[in-house]
This record gives sequence, structure tokens and C-alpha cells, in this order.
Amino acid sequence: MPPYENQVKKYERRPVVGNPAQTEAWALLEAAKRMAIAITDDTQDPKIVKDARKAALRLNWRLWTIFQSELTLEHSEVPNDLRINMLTLCKFVDKHTVGALANPTPEALAVLIDINRNIAAGLAQVPENAEKAVEPAPADKPGDAQAPDGPSANTPQPGSKPVDLDV
Repeated sequence: MPPYENQVKKYERRPVVGNPAQTEAWALLEAAKRMAIAITDDTQDPKIVKDARKAALRLNWRLWTIFQSELTLEHSEVPNDLRINMLTLCKFVDKHTVGALANPTPEALAVLIDINRNIAAGLAQVPENAEKAVEPAPADKPGDAQAPDGPSANTPQPGSKPVDLDV
């Protein structure tokens, strides 16, 4: 048995293997869950509560640092507009986390919980294989495939706004 298997068994849900978007969504929700638990567990000594909140914040910060490092790679497959918006959001998470570590109030953690949940919701909607998710329109003649008219996985949906946090 691999040494990490006992740790993995602690999680109620596990990410889908081979689906990076689902894995990222799972990680964001796990971090949000840990921050939420740290907020609601006020029954202990104030120092223990503060330490639990800081531990949850640090875990979330590490996760966002991983996202940030992946987004800065030269060969990133993320569309440039989305990449810039996500890097801006990473910058906000960095700054907000530093402030929250100094004063880990429930309100400071709630901001990060909401961000994680919203990004995870968006990631959960990404098809497992975006190329196979869009079926080509039926062709008039066999062998004469047409491009689909619908939005692709990388096209912003109507009503969606790019994240542009000026921090």
C-alpha cells in the first residue's frame, strides 16, 4: 500500500482521475471546506481557532500558488484572456491571504471561500474532453463535415464577465 493511501482515505470525495478540471475543482472545494470548518469551530481556545484558520489559509495559498505557477508557464494551454484574468485573481488571493494571516477573521476567510467555490463551479462545467464534447453538425453529404456553430469550450458564454480585479 502506498504511503499516501491512508491520507487519501480521509477525504469524503476524491477527484476523477485523468480529468484536470475536475481535480482542480475538487482541490478548491476541499480548501474551501477546510476554511469553512476553521470558521465554524469556535468551541476551542482562541489560539487554537486562530492557528486552525491560519493552517487553512496556508493550504489555500499553496493551492493558488500552484495555479499561478502553471499559468505562468510558456506552454500554457489556457487562452490568453482567461490566463490574464486568472493571474489577476491569483494576485488578489495572494494579497488577501497575507492580510488574512495577520488577522484571520471569519469575514476574511469567507471571501476566499466564495472565490474557491465560484471557480470550482466553473471548472466543474468544463467537459472532460473539450474536443469530443462538441459534436460536428450533420453534413449534407457523407464526408463533408461542417464546423459547429455553437460556442467552444474556450469561448466566453453570454452574460459572463472576465474577472478583472484591480489590486
